[in-house]
Amino acid sequence: MCSKAVRDRDKTVIEFKEVTKIYKLYKNDKHRLMSVFYKGIHYKEKRAVDDVSFSIKQGESVALFGRNGAGKSTILKMITGVTYPTSGDIAVEGIVSALLELTAGFDVEMTGRENIFLKGQLMGLRDKQIHALEPDIVDFAELGDYIDQPVRTYSSGMKSKLGFAINVCIEPEILIVDEALSVGDDVFKKKCLTRVTELIERDNVTLLFVTHAPATARDFCKRGIVLKDGKIVCDADIDASIAYYKANMSDM
Repeated sequence: MCSKAVRDRDKTVIEFKEVTKIYKLYKNDKHRLMSVFYKGIHYKEKRAVDDVSFSIKQGESVALFGRNGAGKSTILKMITGVTYPTSGDIAVEGIVSALLELTAGFDVEMTGRENIFLKGQLMGLRDKQIHALEPDIVDFAELGDYIDQPVRTYSSGMKSKLGFAINVCIEPEILIVDEALSVGDDVFKKKCLTRVTELIERDNVTLLFVTHAPATARDFCKRGIVLKDGKIVCDADIDASIAYYKANMSDM
């Protein structure tokens, strides 16, 4: 374990206390369904996150490193409430915007504009707040007249544009980015990167950035957490965590 990072903020916005997440892996979908009704259906256990504890202060920018299967995605899913820990406690304070599955939560029969309100409500915003943000979201998405058409008529790229626009325009307090910052054509990609950078530069926005590219992490983050087999093996300033990750990559 490398040296601990120095944290100088007072308000904790994300805290994990001895968190473990175990997935049950069944032989097939039939066995998974049968397990709902019958005991004794065989399964294997996958400990995706293993007794993890850490805290992130308001305004911190933190990178998560680790090979595939290290536990990064599971941690993000627990922060966003997509899944829950098997044991331990998680506390998250603030509006969370996750640039992960950008189209999750859309109702394809509703229009793009209606989905702005649906997603905003799911994020905990009031109708008055969504009304105020709507023009910026519509402008950012660049969907033209399609904003008032059912989402089922959208291409995958159009859905991603709308999802990205909603997530970056809601003025989040916690921003979670999973490596893929780019959506759409080159011009739109540049606009996406610019907006994310603007959000990160605000003192009160907390960033959690998941990446396999240390150089990119250094551009955005001041602290790094390295994961291996569901455990934290390094929590340090960004340069020390990158050095640890590079030195141990072949063993991870």
